[in-house]
Amino acid sequence: MKIAFFEVKPEEQEFFAKHLKNQELYFFENTINDALTDTKEYDAVSLFVHSRITDEILEKLPALKYLQTRSTGYDHIKCEALYKRGLLVSNVAGYGGPAVAEFSFSLLLNATRHTHTAIERVKQSNFEYSDLKGMELFGKTLGILGLGTIGSQMARIGKGFGMKTVAYSRTKKPIVDALGIDFYDLDSVLQKSDILMLALPLTPATKNIINEKNADKLKKDVIIVNTARGELIEDVLYGRMKNILCLDVISDLKYIHRNNILYTPHMAYYTKEALQRIMQISLENMKAFLAGRKLPNCLKLSCERDYR
Repeated sequence: MKIAFFEVKPEEQEFFAKHLKNQELYFFENTINDALTDTKEYDAVSLFVHSRITDEILEKLPALKYLQTRSTGYDHIKCEALYKRGLLVSNVAGYGGPAVAEFSFSLLLNATRHTHTAIERVKQSNFEYSDLKGMELFGKTLGILGLGTIGSQMARIGKGFGMKTVAYSRTKKPIVDALGIDFYDLDSVLQKSDILMLALPLTPATKNIINEKNADKLKKDVIIVNTARGELIEDVLYGRMKNILCLDVISDLKYIHRNNILYTPHMAYYTKEALQRIMQISLENMKAFLAGRKLPNCLKLSCERDYR
């Protein structure tokens, strides 16, 4: 079969070429939006988060039977034509728990202990730190929105720091009792949190979950950590909130120069272990498609309900 891979890193190309030798493979460093300039008879397409599936893109793929995103989130591939054509679709669930959760705390510690500022000063032979008074995590209340793979790992790390964890999730998970997490409604978590970590997928129900109304329920000096999706926070708030925002995602780059924003370029997932899991799970999904088996990470998308 003809299989096209977009946004491919060198190690990914080597991996898929090695394990899919009997297939006709095409590799592109660019997104599908930049690389797909005319009609192609690809049977399967594999892409990453910067590629956007639109009705126009699907029109250029008349033979497409299977669409794979090598990511957990899949808001970038939803479009009306995808629903209508009834294509097989899969994501890579659960690969990034440790990587994203650890990175979230890395951002948090940079914010609370000013390590990034201190390191840059020392490079300039400036050893002054009297204005860099920090804050301990021990004893603070960690609020987590979403207790999936990433949110659960955040809770485990928070427990290691001696934090009290409160959480809101669509369903109560076994980890709540296992780690002694206090499970509350959304309003209560917002009101109680000293640090608020967002670990939700982007859906119609979660988009702008941190809006002006909900932002008013937060503590004045709450630190917000968002390594999930930028659109979980209402766009206008990025320019208005004065508390610290630790972000690996943002809805508009025009805000990244604000003094209260610590921003990294969507790299929380980027560890050698997570990349290996992405490749392996993507390969398992692709092999299942080629063999006509049930996809391990099949997504059941619909216009009304766009999460599992």
